[in-house]
Amino acid sequence: MINAVGRDIPEEILRLTGKEIFQGIHYRDGYVYKKDGPITKCVINSNGNKVVDTISDVLKKCGIRDGMTLGFHHHFREGDYIVNMVMEEVHRLGIKDITICASSLGKAHDAIVPYIEDGTITNIQSSGVRGKIGEAISKGKLKGLSILRSHGGRVRAIESGETRIDIAFIGAPTCDDYGNCRGIGGKSDCGVLSYAIVDGDYADKVVAITDCLVPFPNFPAHISMTKVDYVVLVDEIGDPKKIATGAAKPTTDMRKLMMADYCTQFVVNTPYFKDGFSYQTGVGGASISSAISLAKIMKEQNVRMRFGVGGLTKPMCELLVNNQVDCLLDTQDFDLAAVESVKNLKHFRISAGEYASPFNKGAVVNKLDFVILAALEVDVNFNCNVVVGSDGMITGAQGGHPDTAAGAKCSIVIVPLLQGRIPAICTEVTTVTTPGESIDVVVTDYGIAINPLRKDLIECMKEVELPFKTIEELRDIANSIAGEPEKVQFGERVVGVIESRDGTILDVVREVKPFQFSYEAPES
Repeated sequence: MINAVGRDIPEEILRLTGKEIFQGIHYRDGYVYKKDGPITKCVINSNGNKVVDTISDVLKKCGIRDGMTLGFHHHFREGDYIVNMVMEEVHRLGIKDITICASSLGKAHDAIVPYIEDGTITNIQSSGVRGKIGEAISKGKLKGLSILRSHGGRVRAIESGETRIDIAFIGAPTCDDYGNCRGIGGKSDCGVLSYAIVDGDYADKVVAITDCLVPFPNFPAHISMTKVDYVVLVDEIGDPKKIATGAAKPTTDMRKLMMADYCTQFVVNTPYFKDGFSYQTGVGGASISSAISLAKIMKEQNVRMRFGVGGLTKPMCELLVNNQVDCLLDTQDFDLAAVESVKNLKHFRISAGEYASPFNKGAVVNKLDFVILAALEVDVNFNCNVVVGSDGMITGAQGGHPDTAAGAKCSIVIVPLLQGRIPAICTEVTTVTTPGESIDVVVTDYGIAINPLRKDLIECMKEVELPFKTIEELRDIANSIAGEPEKVQFGERVVGVIESRDGTILDVVREVKPFQFSYEAPES
């Protein structure tokens, strides 16, 4: 069946998942549903100690068995140790057919690929995957399906009961013996535990894994003892130095700095740039750098930001230090400066549900004026691909991309015209992960394209001296430089499903045919 972004979704996938095809970002406005709930064991009297000696012991206490779904969060990004240490014990116990439901998976988790190959792990639900896990899925090694959701979409799936987590594992930088978890105060701080909050609320069993056991009460708790069944003390839960890896830092590339400046000039010439505006940057180097250039203009024009949202980085936190923003709303910290900033009383933790769930009575993304995002590809219909590389391999994550794009008044994608030697502006993206109806502006190093649906933005930019072009013109320039690339050759088997944030199917990812020559698009 053909969906609203023109993708043909196989009938067998619709039958297998019980899903509908994507029908537009407003399709489920006003949708009514009943929230699910976990199986809960009451503790009337106890010795006030939930500490279990080992991960193996806690798996047995939780009743680990074949076919379970295990939940994980990714606040340590490429420094995470939790997934690997848990799955090593699951494998050692001979458990099979596990579904991993993670907020994201990265290169830090390459070690679990053998468990995919031998059937220990048969399904993966995640915002995205990088590294060898993405390659394994793309090559058809996962026996089941990978379901890729946005951060808001993951919360929706769990709260609605579509995904039931049997055991959730929370990497807690500090924890007391009764299960009060905090993202700060230890030797392995990650700042916040926002993605794990829904796991704590809805998983049948919740295990806190910490490398810093502190006296009770570890207050104010980021995740309460009322949610936690067991606590395990280990030597290390992660390496905070690896939180800021890849694209999660400002760029020094002159081309990307130019794009950041274009973006800032566009922002300040919109009607939304005024006292009390709100702003979020994505993880891309150019989008992070846009916060630095914007701060200078804010100071010059005496304009104050009401709130910043994130995934937060040092440049956003410096706005708080410099008294240019009233407060920060935080779901994830992308560098150690942001982790340290969590101690500021105007730096507030919010859950992933508060941030981005489309099935709430309100989410922060709906109050955003601007969001600055990155992409691997953008097509002439403004559809974005942030998950599948130019070689057809799954190599990225939706994160909050579709959530913020749908909610913000002005969503801006910064992307170089060429990713390596591959055009990033194309006729049709490899895989649609964010629908074009929610993307307003595309900023490249060769010009800026405004979505024709946004006639108001086109009108307010008439007198602005920026290199405006149509999206088709940008595509043609890219093809004139690098040539139009051949399409990736896929097989018939569907290995992944790209869900829209409302749970409908936006696109599918098929198994890559072997032995094709390709280029890997760098992170942007």
